[in-house]
Amino acid sequence: MAMRYDCGIDPDAVTAIDMHVHLEVDECGHRALPDEFFDASAVYFRTTDRTPSIDRIAELYRGAAMAAVVFTVDATTALGHRPNSIDDLVTGCQRHRDVLIPFGSVDPRQGRAAVVEARRQAEELGVRGFKFHPSVQAFDPSEETFRPLWAELEDIGLPAVFHTGQNGMGAGLPGGGGIKLKHSNPLLLDEVAADHPGLTIIMAHPSVPWQEEANSIATHKANVFIDLSGWSPRYFPESLVRLASTVLAEKLLFGTDFPLITPEKWLRNFAELPIKDEVRPLILKENAVALLGLGAAGAAAGSRS
Repeated sequence: MAMRYDCGIDPDAVTAIDMHVHLEVDECGHRALPDEFFDASAVYFRTTDRTPSIDRIAELYRGAAMAAVVFTVDATTALGHRPNSIDDLVTGCQRHRDVLIPFGSVDPRQGRAAVVEARRQAEELGVRGFKFHPSVQAFDPSEETFRPLWAELEDIGLPAVFHTGQNGMGAGLPGGGGIKLKHSNPLLLDEVAADHPGLTIIMAHPSVPWQEEANSIATHKANVFIDLSGWSPRYFPESLVRLASTVLAEKLLFGTDFPLITPEKWLRNFAELPIKDEVRPLILKENAVALLGLGAAGAAAGSRS
């Protein structure tokens, strides 16, 4: 039986919080996605180690004095491939509760079962949020059929990360491996955010080719944020960099997409961006501390939920 997560992160003990880290293999060696997607994404991101263990991830982030949000993606219906074990993921994060934070994932296309599973992961496992990838999971988050799931997450009171923009998954394969980019248009999340104002939504990645839409949504909706993972900062769209020091200063979150991009590479390129010095700590840590409730009161509340 999985060990329930009890957050032990001291925000003062870390220099940054990486909001976007993938665990791609469980303790039984089962991978999150079919081999063809692993191989294609490894070429796309030019990475060698796609499947570090939870212990290796913890070692890396502890050594860098950082914390990290870790998750997988349940795309069982779309891919015909069950995810790596979320229960194992949570147990691993509990072993490293000083640096790792587990997010859950459910398959939205499983209807009522997804709603029930989301509640289980929150209440029994203690996950601190949820991860969705509309393109890989093959669903349009704005459709009526998924509203019960968003209402459940809103009631649970945990944030949800949604992949937006370009996809590394399936890149370079014939037909992109069947993955449809349209499901990752951030405009589809505007309707979700409007109808569920109590649901905190994190739009993952610079949303190329829809960055202007993402900027607008994050500016307009108090419950919407952007994590900066999946792209080296040197390639961030100009509009995103420009607004980072103004209207988006409290809406942006450090994220790498590790193991696809290392924190060292991301931070090295981030240091070269023309962003105000006083905004950098917000992006690297303070915005995440507030969103995740990692202050003394927030951590205590999370341990009781």
